[in-house]
Amino acid sequence: MEVTHLREMGKLFCCLLLAAIACGCKTVREATPKTTATEELLMSTAVSNALDGQRFTWLAGKKTFVEDKYFEGEDKGDAVGAIRELLSASGALLVPKQEQAEVVVEIRAPVLSMDNSHLLVGLPAMGLPVPVTGIPVQTPELALFQYKWSDALAKFALFAYERTSGRYMRSVNPFSGSAHLHQYTLVFIPWQKTDVPELRHRHRRPPANRPSSR
Repeated sequence: MEVTHLREMGKLFCCLLLAAIACGCKTVREATPKTTATEELLMSTAVSNALDGQRFTWLAGKKTFVEDKYFEGEDKGDAVGAIRELLSASGALLVPKQEQAEVVVEIRAPVLSMDNSHLLVGLPAMGLPVPVTGIPVQTPELALFQYKWSDALAKFALFAYERTSGRYMRSVNPFSGSAHLHQYTLVFIPWQKTDVPELRHRHRRPPANRPSSR
């Protein structure tokens, strides 16, 4: 009885394995970083677009400390670094300690995040358990039509005051920038729209090598 049972289980496993191969299934293996490279590119582009055209020449020649303790949001390090770079390029003399500064500039980010939306008309990918092994397999997604939209928005504000007296100097009205990646699929035809240069050219084929002139 035990030998017969093992044979039946073996046959069942072989049938399921062949069915998985025929249907184009794949083993589910997930890696879940905090943010993907695509999301980081979107956020970085939104930050660059927000800072584009901004100048802070009124800080030129002044020892300036950048206070970022009120600055919160995704990809904070890149955004704060970009603002510091822009202040320096505008002529501010950045100092590492507040007591060394003539001017303190407080920066904040009312918005620094992403929105994602997804619509699928068709059959979504589904995980199916496999007896004996216990390893799940995932069926392929069958989309008649779908879109995946990712939109990043960065909005910054800052104000400056004299370090010693605490006297108000100047505020800058909030300035913002955005970036998007909109992906579409109609049956099996994919296309995308984006304003991120690295994503715009990512799926293009490299130019063919030209024949040598020799």
